[in-house]
Amino acid sequence: MSVIAAAKVLVVFFSHAGDNYSVGNIEVGNTKIVADYITEITGADQFEIVTHKYDGMAYNPLIKLAQEEARNGELPEYEGDVDLSEYDIVFIGGPVWWGTYPQVMFTFFKKHAGDLNGKTVIPFTTHEGSGLAGCVEDVKKAFPGANVSKGFSIYGHEVRTGKAKVEKILRMCL
Repeated sequence: MSVIAAAKVLVVFFSHAGDNYSVGNIEVGNTKIVADYITEITGADQFEIVTHKYDGMAYNPLIKLAQEEARNGELPEYEGDVDLSEYDIVFIGGPVWWGTYPQVMFTFFKKHAGDLNGKTVIPFTTHEGSGLAGCVEDVKKAFPGANVSKGFSIYGHEVRTGKAKVEKILRMCL
């Protein structure tokens, strides 16, 4: 991964622990596990998009809320922030909820519109059948001045044993 050696890399992600489809009640969200693999493999920094809006919600009410947020264009608040100016490559990851990233990620996108101009952006998702869904297109729309790659996705039920798969994907896209 020679591209990484000379670059400053960041992984921005949202992950949902608790009641998840297919994997049940988990203490560490699927996307966080993939973000940790990327960080370990590339030496990247991390910024986790954290909101407590979804804490403790069972899967079915969470999905109903996610659908309502997407339909209404809601932009939930998140904690903290990150300066993107020092990074060359930014991975953007999250679960797929109703065909794209959770709405809290769109809050981040809106806040940082223009901050990724000229930078390489690599979208990634965890899912149980949606693949990348509309995430790549949504990242391209949010950051039109960025060089957005085709991205990658991994099944949520595979992440706990998927480090080698993530490493292989990274070798192909970097």
